[in-house]
Amino acid sequence: MTDTSLPIPPDDDADRILAAFDIEGKIPRALEALGPVADRDVVLLDAGGGHLAGILAALGARLTLVDRPGAHREPHGPGADGPGADGPGDGLATGGPGADLLRAGPATDGLGAGLPPGVTVVAGEAAATGLPDASADAIVVAYSAFRGPSPDEVVEADRVLRDGGRLLVVHDYGRDDHVLMRPEIADDAFAWSRRDGWFLTHGFRIRVLHCFWTFADLDEAREVLGLAFGPGGSAFADDLVRPRVSHNIAVYHRSRHGSGPSPVEQHREGPARGRRSHPDEEPAGSPQAGATRDGERAPGAS
Repeated sequence: MTDTSLPIPPDDDADRILAAFDIEGKIPRALEALGPVADRDVVLLDAGGGHLAGILAALGARLTLVDRPGAHREPHGPGADGPGADGPGDGLATGGPGADLLRAGPATDGLGAGLPPGVTVVAGEAAATGLPDASADAIVVAYSAFRGPSPDEVVEADRVLRDGGRLLVVHDYGRDDHVLMRPEIADDAFAWSRRDGWFLTHGFRIRVLHCFWTFADLDEAREVLGLAFGPGGSAFADDLVRPRVSHNIAVYHRSRHGSGPSPVEQHREGPARGRRSHPDEEPAGSPQAGATRDGERAPGAS
């Protein structure tokens, strides 16, 4: 799990960046709707700076964190990965002091920094979590895994999930201001979300969240975007006319052994699944058919 798809800067800057993103809370609402996660046994793959772990804990999830063996996590700190590292902004450095802290059991000082109380941490990875069969109601991963065809990871998720369990994979969707500042991610974001892409041809559905970076004023926008995106962010901020930047998020979701809406979505839909498409939804037959906007579902998608 990573807290953003960006390389994480030092602590103080990371806090400022995260505070500006998704202030509307669309990501937590989507994870609950597509899980649910409240009062459920939830597995989080990979250890970021603890931001998403805190969100899930606040929703009422009982968290188990699966972290890569031998990883020493410094939340948003100097040990965070830089551009081109194994996972974007995942805040992990292999080896080094404290690497032996990674073990089964409650999060402890060092490894547990930045995580909410009561989180269990175990050594593992997406394709080999080491968790018991049928032990989780939901698995959540953001940005760091499922970055392309991931059959081994799906098999492992199906093993760990209980019947009806949910796999929720968070990635950038693209087609937004964020991609203008990071054009290197555009091809992957588009390929993953295509109707003929790996996710949508392997039992996943997609929920698109139209999220934003929101700032108090243009001066703050210029400063924080420069911290978050480097020279590209600074240049983009020079042309802003309002202190808001779009950053679309895709949540790829599937039930154990296949697709289908979550229990929350089934309850919400009732018998009226065959309604007409919302005007904002992608037209049938387009490369993004099945993609949905916030809270809306295209026919056959959720």
